[in-house]
Amino acid sequence: MAVSNRDLDPAFQGAGQKAGIEIWRIENFHPVPVPKNSYGKFFTGDSYVILKTTALKSGALRHEIHYWLGKDASQDEAGAAAVKTVELDAALGGRAVQYREVQGHETEKFLSYFKPCIIPQEGGVASGFKHVKAEEHQTRLYVCKGKHVVHVKEVLFARSSLNHDDIFILDTKSKIFQFNGSNSSIQERAKALEVVQYIKDTYHDGKCEVAAIEDGKLMADAETGEFWSLFGGFAPLPRKVATEDDNTFDAFSTKLLCVAKDQAHPIQADFLARELLDTNKCYILDCGVEVFVWMGRNTSLDGRRSASSVAEELVRGPDRPKCHIIRVIEGFETVLFRSKFDSWPQTNDTTVSEDGRGKVAALLKRQGVNVKGLLKAAPAKEETQPYIDCTGNLQVWRVNGQEKALIPSSEQSKFYSGDCYIFKYSYPGEDREEYLIGTWFGKQSVEDERASAISLASKMVESLKSQATQARIFEGSEPIQFFSIFQSFIVFKGGVSAGYKNYVTEKEIPDLTYTEDGIALFRLQGSGPDNMQAIQVDPVASSLNSSYCYILHSGSTVFTWTGNLSTPEDQELVERQLDLIKPNVQAKLQKEGSESEQFWSLLGGKSEYPGHTITRNAESDPHLFSCTFSKGHRDIQLQPG
Repeated sequence: MAVSNRDLDPAFQGAGQKAGIEIWRIENFHPVPVPKNSYGKFFTGDSYVILKTTALKSGALRHEIHYWLGKDASQDEAGAAAVKTVELDAALGGRAVQYREVQGHETEKFLSYFKPCIIPQEGGVASGFKHVKAEEHQTRLYVCKGKHVVHVKEVLFARSSLNHDDIFILDTKSKIFQFNGSNSSIQERAKALEVVQYIKDTYHDGKCEVAAIEDGKLMADAETGEFWSLFGGFAPLPRKVATEDDNTFDAFSTKLLCVAKDQAHPIQADFLARELLDTNKCYILDCGVEVFVWMGRNTSLDGRRSASSVAEELVRGPDRPKCHIIRVIEGFETVLFRSKFDSWPQTNDTTVSEDGRGKVAALLKRQGVNVKGLLKAAPAKEETQPYIDCTGNLQVWRVNGQEKALIPSSEQSKFYSGDCYIFKYSYPGEDREEYLIGTWFGKQSVEDERASAISLASKMVESLKSQATQARIFEGSEPIQFFSIFQSFIVFKGGVSAGYKNYVTEKEIPDLTYTEDGIALFRLQGSGPDNMQAIQVDPVASSLNSSYCYILHSGSTVFTWTGNLSTPEDQELVERQLDLIKPNVQAKLQKEGSESEQFWSLLGGKSEYPGHTITRNAESDPHLFSCTFSKGHRDIQLQPG
């Protein structure tokens, strides 16, 4: 893609050169940097461009770009935000994934950047609105949804807005009320309390009262009575009715459109395949609630701008639901985008060589653009992608002696280190159903059950007439495809199989099998919600590591610990894994260096622990061996072939 200095807005020069968030507001169709002390403050009449830069452990940088559109922003300003996002991507080397965020319908990824939430304020520069003066406080009712990141939305101040499933915050001049729906969870209530504190600090200078109101509790205390009096008195709540947020677009058929001359033309095809995408063109994949813009590597900046504008027009149709636009570049497609296609090859011919990146950088440098961020951009190999359809059906069995027992779907991602497992993953192929039969061997599993697992898995492959792919996986050496299939994966200490129980009995060694009521420490790892892992480790201080986050529990007492070298992405995984390991229990946050005495007491006291990353063994290149069986013996000799 040819890039010239006139194509790049001066406001973007030097952007994305270090980890963190950068925000620009669109003013008169141009980006203007937002001061850091105003990050997280959005106005309903404005449009913004947000750049998230992440430093990978290799030292390279990864970029993700969002453009946020307030509900009162003009279409012209919204269009300018979309176009400027394309320009910013070009300035960073043309590899960032780009997201369209609409007020009230933001993605979890976007909301996770702003703790604890965002509450857009009325007004805006672009719209000509006047900002509401701080002293003119108005009573407002907000609904809070989400356990991990919080969606906060203002609703009509009326009893009809309340329901039993959600949490509501009523912000009055002198007091903030948190109404907890009877069906809401402990995690949701804790997140809403953070929002209450944010409102108190932001809009009341920390000087107002706070009250918690429990759904179903009659007016037995003054604060509950005061809350209901604001709604005209107590009355039973109506059942929750369907809202715009609940509407789906399931009946929508996916369409692929090619963009040419500012128009989108449908592509006629029996099924979606990678071969339909031309590197010289831009395409729109319309999936209803999600719209993807695919930009070929050889397309011009003007062509990418045009595709973005056409996509914006497309989602403004009167019958369209609120949806996200996600823009991807050829060669760096997300797993979600590839999963929409019936056929997608494991590799393609598009590569980005270091030489090619250097030439682009040299071109930009001659035009006076700071290219430090581009030169540090992560090479393609940093973006590990699981080339497997992640939308299929998964079944898991635990090996128990010579038999296998099917595990319920709610428990099939919870393994024990002393057991062996067999999993069957089926997904639609090009012309038939594809199967992956795998065995997983825990580090403490016994040889007899490993042999049994291999035998049982081989029989499953034979029953499929050898049309299945077979894999053997060992604890600690799982490939990325494995975690993508399971998504949330937990490894407990000990085992529950007959083979493991017999082993610990015969050897007269302690059975350390995990129990919910005992003391347990888990190390959390993974690159995101799609491949989370929780590994149980010894509950001692030496098991900690500054680069990771941990969950420690003893019965109903739960702590989360964040190392000083852990990333925001690591910290987000803590809350998600809590739902799996200890649901509906409020955890106490411990930051490295400021732990409580109770935390250290559960770990047996303080001690030294490493402050560096635990490295996994790199996958070696494949080798072919020939097998020679010695006569009269069971010895097998492996020789390179």
